[in-house]
Amino acid sequence: MRIVENPIKKEWPSLLQRPSFDANSLLPKVQEVLDTVREKGDEAVKSHTLSFDQVELSSFTINMGQINQIAATLNSSVKKAIDVAFVNIEKFHQSQFQKVEKIETMPGVWCWRKSVGIEKVGIYIPGGTAPLFSTVLMLGIPAKLAGCKEIVLCTPPNKDGSIHPAIAYAAQLIGIKNMYSIGGVQAIAAMAFGTETVPKVYKIFGPGNQYVTAAKQLVQQYGTAIDMPAGPSEVCVWADESANPAFVAADLLSQAEHGADSQVLLIASKASIVEKVDKAIEEQLKLLPRKDFAEKALAHSKAIVMNDTELALELINEYAPEHLILSIENAEQIAEKVWNAGSVFIGNYSPESVGDYASGTNHTLPTNGYAKAYSGVSVDSFVKKITFQQLTERGLTNIAQTVMEMAKAESLEAHANAVQIRVDSINNNK
Repeated sequence: MRIVENPIKKEWPSLLQRPSFDANSLLPKVQEVLDTVREKGDEAVKSHTLSFDQVELSSFTINMGQINQIAATLNSSVKKAIDVAFVNIEKFHQSQFQKVEKIETMPGVWCWRKSVGIEKVGIYIPGGTAPLFSTVLMLGIPAKLAGCKEIVLCTPPNKDGSIHPAIAYAAQLIGIKNMYSIGGVQAIAAMAFGTETVPKVYKIFGPGNQYVTAAKQLVQQYGTAIDMPAGPSEVCVWADESANPAFVAADLLSQAEHGADSQVLLIASKASIVEKVDKAIEEQLKLLPRKDFAEKALAHSKAIVMNDTELALELINEYAPEHLILSIENAEQIAEKVWNAGSVFIGNYSPESVGDYASGTNHTLPTNGYAKAYSGVSVDSFVKKITFQQLTERGLTNIAQTVMEMAKAESLEAHANAVQIRVDSINNNK
C-alpha cells in the first residue's frame, strides 16, 4: 500500500479519487446488446449467452422443479448458514415498516402517505469468479416484504448451463418463482424490455461488472429504474493503537479479494500502525486462494496517517466509503459524527463480513462516493410512497381562500375555479 502522512486538504481530492475506467468505450457495445435484445427477444439472449458465456441453451428458464432439484444438492452446513442469515435479514428489514399516520393539517383537511410495493422488480445476481448467493437474500427478502407482486431473478449460467445450488436454495427460501440463467448485459436488457420468456420489470437491482453497470445506467433512458449507481466494492478502516493489526489486515484483505478493482483504504493515527498492519497482510495473504485478486487491489490502495482525529473524520466523510470500519477508541461516540458512509461497523469485533452475510443489514450499498447522497438498499427501495388527501366541506372552506389566492398569483385561473365552484356549491346548499 502507498503510505501518505498527514496530507494537507488541497491534496485530499486527488488522494481520495477512485481509480476509474473509461465507460464511454463500453457504451457502443453495451448499447448494441440492449438494442438486439429489445428487437429480437429470446433469440438475442441465447445468441449473446453463447457469444459471451460460451454456453448454448435451448431454454434459460429455471422452473420451480429445477430450483428445488438444484437446491437439494447444496450441503447441509451451507443451508444452515443461509437459514440463519435469512432470519436475521428478515428481522432487520421487517422493522423498517412504518404505520400509516393520518395528519389533520387544519380542521377538515386530512393528509397521509402509504407505501406500496413496486409491482415488478428484477434482481441480478452475479456469477463469474464468485457466485453471490448472499445477494439473493439481500434483495429478495426486502422485495418480498415490500409486497412486490413479481420478482424476476437473472444469474449467469455455469458452463453446463446450470446455476449455483446456493443461489437456488436462497431463491427457494424466499419463494422466487421467476428465475432465468442469463448473465451480463443481456440479462439487464431482458428484464428492462421483456422478451417472449422474461417479464418486463419496473426497477432493476443488483451488482455486476462494468458492463452490467453501464447497461443499468443506459436502460434508465427507456424508463426502467435502477437501485443506485454502482462501482467496485470498497472499504475504509480507521485504526488507532487500540486496534488489532491482524483484525485490520483481515478486513482489508476481505475487501481486496473481491477483485482487482476493489478499493481498500486505511486511515491510521500513527505510522507504526500501518507497519504492523502491512506485516499482518503479508502473512495472511500467503494463505488466500484469491491471493492474485487481493494483490492487484492492494497495489492501488492507500494508507493515510492522520494524527488529528477531527481531520481524520473529515477526510472519511469526504471519501464517503461504502463500508467504514471504526477500529478506534470511543468508536460508538465517533460513529455519531459519520455523515457519509454506506454502512458502519463499530469496534474491533464488527468485521465487514458480518454485514456482507448475516448480521441483518443490507450489503447492497452505494460506492464511488455516492454515499454522500444515496442510501443502501432497504425495504424503502422496493416501494413507492403515495400521498393521499381528503377534505370535508369544512376543510375545503377553510383552505379555499389560501389556494385561490396562490393560484391567481400564478395566473392559473382554472386552478382557482376548481376550488371556487365547490365553495359556491357549499354556500348555495346551506
